[in-house]
Amino acid sequence: MEKRREQGPYLACALSLCVLVAWVSLPPVLAAPEARRPTPRTAAGDGNSKSAKITRLRAELAHIPYRIVYESYRGTSWELFSMNADGSDPVNLTRTRDVHEMYPHVSPDGARICFVADEGQGRSSIRSVYYMNADGTGRTLVARNARQPCWSPDGRTIAYTPAEYARFTTGGYASKGLAFYDLATGARRRHPNQILHHLYALCWTPDGRRLLATVQGGMGYRHANVAIDLEGTKSKVPPSVRRLSGCRPDFSPDGKRVVWNLTDQAIGVADLDLRSRRLEVRNIRKVVSCEKPYKVYHADWSPDGKYILFSHGPNGSQQVGEMARGWHIGIADAGERNVVVQLTTDGVSNKEADWVPAQREESE
Repeated sequence: MEKRREQGPYLACALSLCVLVAWVSLPPVLAAPEARRPTPRTAAGDGNSKSAKITRLRAELAHIPYRIVYESYRGTSWELFSMNADGSDPVNLTRTRDVHEMYPHVSPDGARICFVADEGQGRSSIRSVYYMNADGTGRTLVARNARQPCWSPDGRTIAYTPAEYARFTTGGYASKGLAFYDLATGARRRHPNQILHHLYALCWTPDGRRLLATVQGGMGYRHANVAIDLEGTKSKVPPSVRRLSGCRPDFSPDGKRVVWNLTDQAIGVADLDLRSRRLEVRNIRKVVSCEKPYKVYHADWSPDGKYILFSHGPNGSQQVGEMARGWHIGIADAGERNVVVQLTTDGVSNKEADWVPAQREESE
C-alpha cells in the first residue's frame, strides 16, 4: 500500500529505538540483506565460500567502468548523486534546495538522465518529468504533472505516465494513460490504448516492441506485471506476464533475463523469451534476500549483465519521494545468492539506483 509523505519539508519519519539499535549494531559491510542471519562456517582457504566470493566482488568494483546514479535525501531536499561502482567519489548532480529530484534513469548511451522533480510546497506541489545531461547540466522539461519515466532502447524517446489527478500525491501508481516524448522534436503523443491506468515502474524491452509495467488496482488487476504492445489498440487490457508476480521488473541488456521484486524481502532473477507472443518467466531464482523488518528493492542490471544494483534498509518506504532512513545502495553478483556489497554508508534514504553506461566514443 502506498504511504503518503508528510507535507511541507520532506521530514524524516522517526524510527523506533529498537530498529536504530539493530541497524547501528550491524557490520559496516553489508548492513542487511543477510545481516540478521548467521554466517555459515566454511573451511579455511575455501575460495568458493560466500565470504571469499564477497571479497572477490569487492575487489572487482574498483575496475567496473560504469558510474551509478541514485536519489538521496540531503537535509532539506532530494538530490541526484553519481558515484563510482565501488561507492567512491560521490557527486551531487542537482544541488537544488527547493526542488526535489528523484527516480533517475540513464539513457542507453550514458549521455543523459531522465528523472522526476517535485516543485512547490505541500498540496500545491507538482511532480514533473525532466531530462538532463549526465553531468547535471542542460535540464529540459519533458512533461508536467507526470511520473515514472524510462528510455527507449535507442535513447530517442522517453516514455512516462501522466498523473491521474491534478492534486499532488506521491503515489507511484496514481497515473492515467501512457505517453511518449521525442527528444529530437519535443513532440508528445499518447499511447492509443486509453484504458491504461495505475501503471508504474515502466521498463522498455530491449527489442523495442513492448513496455513492461506494474499495475496496481487497475484494469481488472489487483496487482500484476503487464506487457504493453507499443502498437496496441484502444480499450484492450494488456496481458500479464505469466509467473512474474511482484513488481518493478528490469531487463538484462541482452533481453534474456529479468530481475524484479518477488516480495519486500526478496529480489528474483528469471529467464524470459521476448520472442514469445505471451510472455512467461522461467527458472526463477533469488539473488538478494533479507529478513523483516528489512526490505530490498529497486533492482537494476549492469550494462554488462554481471551485476545488480538494489536498495535495502529497515522499514521505510520504497516509494518515490518518501523517506527511507537507514537505506543504502548495494550491489550483487547476478549469478550468485546474496553475494553482495554495500556501497553507501550515510543511510540518508539512498534509493532508485541506475547504472551509467560508458559513453560511446565518437568516431573520428
